[in-house]
This record gives sequence, structure tokens and C-alpha cells, in this order.
Amino acid sequence: MAVQRLHIQKRYSEIAISGNLVHLAGQLAEDTQQDIVGQTQQTLALIDRLLADAGTDKSHIMSVMIFLKNIERDYAAMNQVWDAWVADIQALPRTCVEAKLYHPDVLVEMTVVAVKPE
Repeated sequence: MAVQRLHIQKRYSEIAISGNLVHLAGQLAEDTQQDIVGQTQQTLALIDRLLADAGTDKSHIMSVMIFLKNIERDYAAMNQVWDAWVADIQALPRTCVEAKLYHPDVLVEMTVVAVKPE
């Protein structure tokens, strides 16, 4: 089965599609000077845009992996933004872990697996 890649960079692509399966690379806020609320909002907005580019949307997400720089400090605030984002769909499978992220200013990163609707 062929793999289609979108938003290709030198080192990675933002989206890989095979059949109806869609994988998004790790997504994070464009402005990492924002607090966890702002970074989470920007990350989820970017996920919405990339899923649309792939021909799907958040209601077709199969799983989300959430990486937080400081889970103790930021988990509740991230969840407030998350809960608003998923308020109009069924709860999504997800995992949330604390991780050392690639840059000190990054507070949250998310990877997504979704399907394209038939």
C-alpha cells in the first residue's frame, strides 16, 4: 500500500497517510512563550488543520499521545482546554505522560493517529 506524505520538511513530514490511516507527527504550539493553556490551544488548533488537510477530523481520531513537560503542574490546565476541544465528540483514547521535550519552552506536544471517513 502506498504512503502519501504531506507538509514534508527536510527531516520529517507532518502527515503520513496509508489507505484510510492517518498519522500526524508530534505537534506543538507555534508560540512556545505561551503558558500551558495557550500552547495546548495552539497545538489542538494545528491538529485540527492538519487533520483537515488529510481529509479527516478529530471525531475520527483513534489515539492521541500527549507529552507534558511538567505533568504535576500542567495536567489540570491542559485538561480544561482538552475538555473544551472534545466537548462535541465522544471521548478519545489518549495517553498522557511527562517527558523531557526538545526545547525548554515547549510545555506540550501531541501525536495523533486517525482514520479518514469512508
